[in-house]
Amino acid sequence: MVNSNRRVKVASLSIISNTALIIFKVIAGVLSGSVSIISEAIHSGMDLIASIIAFFSVKESAKPADEKHPYGHGKVENMSALVEGLLIFVAAIMIISEAVKKLIEPGKLEQTNIAMAVMFISALINWIVSRKLYKVAKEEDSMALEADALHLKTDVYTSLGVGIGILLIKLTGFTILDPIVAILVALLIIKEAWDLCKNAFDFLLDSKLPDEEVAEVKKIILNHRNQFIDYHKLKTRRSGNMKHIDFHITVPSELTAKEIHDIIGSLKKEMNETLKNTRVNVHVDPSE
Repeated sequence: MVNSNRRVKVASLSIISNTALIIFKVIAGVLSGSVSIISEAIHSGMDLIASIIAFFSVKESAKPADEKHPYGHGKVENMSALVEGLLIFVAAIMIISEAVKKLIEPGKLEQTNIAMAVMFISALINWIVSRKLYKVAKEEDSMALEADALHLKTDVYTSLGVGIGILLIKLTGFTILDPIVAILVALLIIKEAWDLCKNAFDFLLDSKLPDEEVAEVKKIILNHRNQFIDYHKLKTRRSGNMKHIDFHITVPSELTAKEIHDIIGSLKKEMNETLKNTRVNVHVDPSE
């Protein structure tokens, strides 16, 4: 519950920061007439929706296993990450649509100093919040928070890009740079969305844990190799922040139930200490 509260608090921080940035970007976009700033406001709007989804998903995924969901509610985070990725695709399409209109009919930019200030301040705020989100996401192994952090990290780059683009327009007078920068922002967002959706979809399909984590599991099993004859049928998957590990061990037939229980207990203890948030299921096969 403590970990859940921590994840919920940091998710709410993202909601607050995105709401404030949307207001500032919309004001700056209207005052300046910059399509790249409006595109950033749209991007932040999608980020806000994603942050709200992340907020509710971490609350839902923290619920304990029940009769209907014996493996817990962890996949809610994976599903929310997939939805967030699809929302980013929508944002990118909207940005490109607006940018193409501006390419056809370029407009004059006003209040460029205010526009640049808003973009650079936005980049700084998102950098601070994304670092906090990434820190908690890694420590709590939360895919929903990691997805939210990825959104804000991309916002850092796009806000800096828009700010630099407006600076170049001010220096050169080439207003066509504004929609060009907006399209570049959209392409970066599409790349972000693709990576996010792919990772989320892999987890929904019960893909195995990353190779380095599987290697850690095998290392732990081999560290206890003197306690049993062999191991086989190793399977791993992830649901939310929980790692599920399933394998068989062959034990000498003369071992007592308590001795087998102690072997399994030591394996589970070491795996949870090394990988954290693990649910280990060990099947026992007696030797012939």
